[in-house]
Order: sequence, then structure tokens, then C-alpha cells
Amino acid sequence: MTSVESARECPPSLRPGVARLAIVRRACIDIGSNTTRLLVADFDGERLASVHQERAFTHVRRAFTSEAEIGAAKIAEVAGVVSAQLQTARKLGAEDVRGVATAAVRRAANRDALIAAVREACGLEVAVLSPEQEARLAFSGAARTLGHVPSGPVGVVDVGGGSCELVVGEVPDAVTWCASLELGSGELADECLRSDPPTADELGRARARVGEALEGVRPPRAECVLAVGGSATSLRRIAGSMLDASAFTRILALLAAERAADVARRFALDRDRVHLLPAGLLILQAASERFAAPLEIAQGGLREGLLLEASDA
Repeated sequence: MTSVESARECPPSLRPGVARLAIVRRACIDIGSNTTRLLVADFDGERLASVHQERAFTHVRRAFTSEAEIGAAKIAEVAGVVSAQLQTARKLGAEDVRGVATAAVRRAANRDALIAAVREACGLEVAVLSPEQEARLAFSGAARTLGHVPSGPVGVVDVGGGSCELVVGEVPDAVTWCASLELGSGELADECLRSDPPTADELGRARARVGEALEGVRPPRAECVLAVGGSATSLRRIAGSMLDASAFTRILALLAAERAADVARRFALDRDRVHLLPAGLLILQAASERFAAPLEIAQGGLREGLLLEASDA
């Protein structure tokens, strides 16, 4: 299933009475562990304005064979999704389109086969990001869309489907510390949270698994901590922009009491995403505890960071 969202906000240079600035339209396609996403955005020299976003739940991570390879059928599916998203980006006027892949593709023994299939299908070159590159782009996208400059370091928690990055740095893009954990919402949900809704025992096992993954991780102090990624973005519809201790408790109780389809209908979310939310929530909660700070859901993340970096070049 693909979810499509178009931006409603008009860039400043297109508003009546505002001097027209040179606008560059760019796009990126991000092949993640749970989803493959397209972002088309305009950059006016100061800020990024989303024009169009869409996603497909491709679940690359679930298609691994016993040899840690992505199955042929999944490679063909992803290549088709990327081709369609690239066509959409071109129709919207994006000439510069960047392609990246993260944790699931990074771990695949045959990742070159997926990259080659995408290239053959549509000509897009896909770069496989290292954990450090993923952390830096997530930090840049979150920090540069924050809207103000904090008086101290900024922390970022990026929960993806196959990994989680914790980052600390200075605005706009100076990373001073990062840690990448090989645990994401997709893996945690599949390992521990198979019931709908998840049971108390399942949630307990998942919480213990997250604790193991974060053992020994002690991020430096941060003035504010931002949450990015699909889980964080979806949680905004349920909790608003801030995730503190009471919000974590309240949302987890909701997700443990109602079926995914019911929560999806109530908050206009994809059912597939709601199934992953308890896992994403537990990882975000544990990261918040490590930072000893609430999490503010960011306006930007990896894809925004990638486009802003392209604009800096």
C-alpha cells in the first residue's frame, strides 16, 4: 500500500507580495527497511518546502533468505516502486533526484543486485549509506528544520525499520557523537510483538530486547532532543509534537488495548504503520530515558538532510 501526501504550505517566494527568489526543486528516494519513500521539495536558498511525499511499505528486511540475501521477487518489487516514484518526481519537475538505501540493504549480501535492478529499471543510482552517514543526514535534516538555534548541543533519535541512530551535535550539521544500533521497529515488531494488539508479555520481551540493544549507550548532554523517522512522524498524530514520560505511557496503553485497524482508522494512519508503532514507541522511550529528556518530534530527517546537503554542494 502506498500513502501519498502533498504539501499544503506555499513557499515564501510564491506568496503574493513577496519577492520571487530562485527556487530549486529536488527529490530523493529512500529505500528503507520498512518503507520506500519519495520526497520532492523546493529550496529557496534559506529553507526547504515539501511539495510531495509518498511511501510504499516494501518491507525489504522481511524478504531476506537464509543466506542473508534479498529475494528476487522483492528486488523486482522495490525496483518497480522506485521507478514509479522517480517518474512522479520527474513529472513534478525535479531534475536532480538522489537515491539512498539504509539498514536492510546495507546488511544484504546481495545489495549490489538490488542497486543494479534499480539502475536497469529506471537509471537511478542508489547510494548505500553507512551508519555514520545515516546518522549525519538525520541530524542535519532535523537540526536545520528546527526553526531556531538552541543554546547548546542538539540530540537526535532516528528510529528506522532496521536500525536506530542516536546523534548529538551542534546546529546546523556538526555531529560530535553518534551511536548506531542494529535494532529497528520492523525487526522488534516481528521478533516480539506478533499479537494484535500486543500482549503484556510481548511488550515485556520487547522492552528487554531494547534494553539489551541500548546497554552501555550513554549519549552526551543535549539542550533538546529531536525524534525522526516513520514511527515518530506517525506518533505526532496521536500525541502531538512532544513525547514525554506521560505521553509514552498513555500511547502505549492505547496501542496495547486496541487493534491496529481501529487505531489506524481513528488517527488516519496506515494499519501497517500502526502494527509497527508499539516497537517504535518502545525504542523512542528508551532513547528518551538515555538522554534524560523528552523528545520533540522533528519537522525533518534523513531525506530533508539529503536534499539540504545537495543544495549546499
